[in-house]
Amino acid sequence: MDLTGFTEREQGVWTDDKGLVLSVHFFPLVPDLPAALEETDRLRHGLARSVARAGGGLIEAVPGEVDSVPAVRQLVKIRRPGTEHGLVFLASWTVPRAGCSTVIKVQAGEQGTTGMREAVVGARVGHEDYFRPHPYGPDVSGGLPYHVADLEEWDAEFPGHPLTLVRGALRRIAPTVAFDERFKALPPFGPPAAPRRRWFRRP
Repeated sequence: MDLTGFTEREQGVWTDDKGLVLSVHFFPLVPDLPAALEETDRLRHGLARSVARAGGGLIEAVPGEVDSVPAVRQLVKIRRPGTEHGLVFLASWTVPRAGCSTVIKVQAGEQGTTGMREAVVGARVGHEDYFRPHPYGPDVSGGLPYHVADLEEWDAEFPGHPLTLVRGALRRIAPTVAFDERFKALPPFGPPAAPRRRWFRRP
């Protein structure tokens, strides 16, 4: 993949001068996605609930492909560990196969004064239009709230914000990713096969 602007810090981890951390992870386990990639509504709903239960917020989840392999892109926000203020934003592609997965992740945290993007957008749209029910399910609750300041339409006005940076970096890097052909040849990810129905009983 294209690592322009990044410096390797350790195997599989790179950073840049804007505070981005890029990492690639391989998990030799059956992926824990809540639904098949083709079941978009179930997938998004399950991911949103899972992130909320962990105390974060799912901004978006979009099925797609990386190097022609089916995958799902996620944007997540979490509280900055060890602080009362500030968030960390994570943009990732999860590329699942039947028995393993690869995750390409870019993350960055707020530095200095926090909450400026939220304050500016909130003043523009008004309190009533700022917070909204989660688009992936009205029962998604807990964790960090869903609001319009996280939408991509505001990125151009906040070019240095970590959400803008991780979203843009992942969009630039993903098309340059090339997987090992052995990974691409693995059986695809899917829900467990339904047991065959027995149409008769043996005496």
